[in-house]
Amino acid sequence: MKPYYIKDLRPDEGHRIEDRYLVKTVDIRDGNNGKRHLYMTLADATGDIQSVKWNLTPDEVKAFAKVQSGMVISVAGRCRDYKGQNQLILDAIKGEAREGTYERADLFKAAPEKPEDMYKYIVDRINEFSDEELKRLCLSFYEGDKERIMYFPAAMSNHHAEYAGLLYHVKRMMMMGERACEVYTYLNKDLLLAGVALHDIEKLNELASDENGVVPEYTLEGKMLGHLVMGVEAIGERCKELGIDHEKCLLMQHMSLTHHYEPEFGSPKKPLFPEAEMLHYLDMTDAKMFDMEDALGNVEAGGFSERVFTLDNRKLYKRTF
Repeated sequence: MKPYYIKDLRPDEGHRIEDRYLVKTVDIRDGNNGKRHLYMTLADATGDIQSVKWNLTPDEVKAFAKVQSGMVISVAGRCRDYKGQNQLILDAIKGEAREGTYERADLFKAAPEKPEDMYKYIVDRINEFSDEELKRLCLSFYEGDKERIMYFPAAMSNHHAEYAGLLYHVKRMMMMGERACEVYTYLNKDLLLAGVALHDIEKLNELASDENGVVPEYTLEGKMLGHLVMGVEAIGERCKELGIDHEKCLLMQHMSLTHHYEPEFGSPKKPLFPEAEMLHYLDMTDAKMFDMEDALGNVEAGGFSERVFTLDNRKLYKRTF
């Protein structure tokens, strides 16, 4: 067992921490004092922490330039509070940890369900569609890209940034979507669940993920276009290949384009029909519930979490009952 899980770290600059962590991001930057500083996001299965080593020597700059995303490294440092969030001040980086000196389950965050089970749930729901065109459209993506879908995260950081996180996100949205259709009976269930299935499908080409679900950066297309626009293009091309009805294609493209709702989050238009509106709220609800559950995971009953950036920097309270 790891001695220092990230979720268990508490600010105490006098207490030295020594452990192995996964490198998610790494950057050497110039400081105002003419010195160069190392900034890393270190992670384990319980979360991640921003980490800094100040005032690098020329030899350290050369050595740390070899550190890459996806490596497991041994570090020593002290945890401190920085603007309401934990930060690890690094005293030493002892190099890459050898395979066999750590348990992979301790370091790589993963969805709490098996990818095979989540994939089956989603594909089973798609196979229940009475609309054969929407069924063919969704299956063409899920069957054609199954290998990557099985491990892909849903984000570089924040909600569902974990091994098989994309499947976990889509599965829970489908579960909520089915129940929403029981209440709002005028919704077209096949259209809503098809929108759920494909709303984030271009994350597969937006994120440069490795097979552990670790994303060091966005792809060029992800940086230039983003998964909403990429989704519009991919759905349009696939509909043309499959001979899908023009209106259904347009509605599916619209759901991809509008599910972030606001221009500042990438959507140039707001939803213009009920299933597209519901898709946005399913997406937002699952994202926020994930972040709340994650933030409160190791908080003692009656206590507060650290500030959660994705939840307007709120400190969340954990109830006692």
